[in-house]
Formats: sequence, C-alpha cells, structure tokens
Amino acid sequence: MYKKILLPTDGSKNSYKAIKHAYEIAKDEDAEILVLNVVDSKHLTSLPEDALTDEALSVFEKQSEVVTERVVKQIEEIDSDFATKVSTLSVEGNPVDAILKVSEKKDIDLIVIASSGKHMLDRFLLGSVTEKTIRYSKVPVLVIPTTEK
Repeated sequence: MYKKILLPTDGSKNSYKAIKHAYEIAKDEDAEILVLNVVDSKHLTSLPEDALTDEALSVFEKQSEVVTERVVKQIEEIDSDFATKVSTLSVEGNPVDAILKVSEKKDIDLIVIASSGKHMLDRFLLGSVTEKTIRYSKVPVLVIPTTEK
C-alpha cells in the first residue's frame, strides 16, 4: 500500500517522535523513507541582503544536512540491519509548500509528521505546518502527537 514515505523534520525533538512510526510502516510495507528538511525562506528574507552571502547560505545548507543525517542515524539505530532504504532531501522555501511539492514530485504515498515542531509562536499565529499539510495534502498524512508515550 505504501511504497514511499515522506518524513518531514525540522530538527526539533518533537519531529523525531515520527521517526519510529515512519520506520515501522516502511519495514512492514517494504517501503522507502525520504527524510525532508526545509530551510524556511521567511527567516532568510528577514536578513539584510548583504548577509545572504554564499558562505551564509552554505551554513543553512550544512545545518539542513546535519538535521537529515541525524534522522538517518536514528533510523540506523532502530534497525541494526538497516534494510530500509532511506534518502534525504533539503530544500528552501515555505515548509508547507515544500512538503506538498516534494510529495507530488516524488510520488509519495504517505506523509508521517509530528503534530508540532520548533515554532510554537508560528503555530499560534498562522496555523501549524502540520495542520496545513493535512488540509492540502493529496496523500494520507499520519500525525504523531508530541505527547506520545
């Protein structure tokens, strides 16, 4: 039923709660996992133009790579045989738009996402990334509560 699972992560502790669920589904379904990190472009636009040097952008890319590789490492710790195919992708943009676009372009069958991440103020003011992903996704979305045991 599920062959490609999208696992968006923002690097927060809450987003890592979705890893075990994505892994278990991937293992049961013989599916692959795509770990996605989005560098939120609204944070980049608030920087002065001269601050967005190639070196500064490289720092954002490097941080995104650290986040996705940490998830891969956690999956490896769950699965000592590491039979599940895992790939990573880092993109810049609005998180919801990026999740939805990647979902369509990569023929994703399921999105596994935590109910909230780093930006509690954003959730209060704008509606959370998770809520908007649920609302606009064309594929099933499994939401992992942050209060999970």
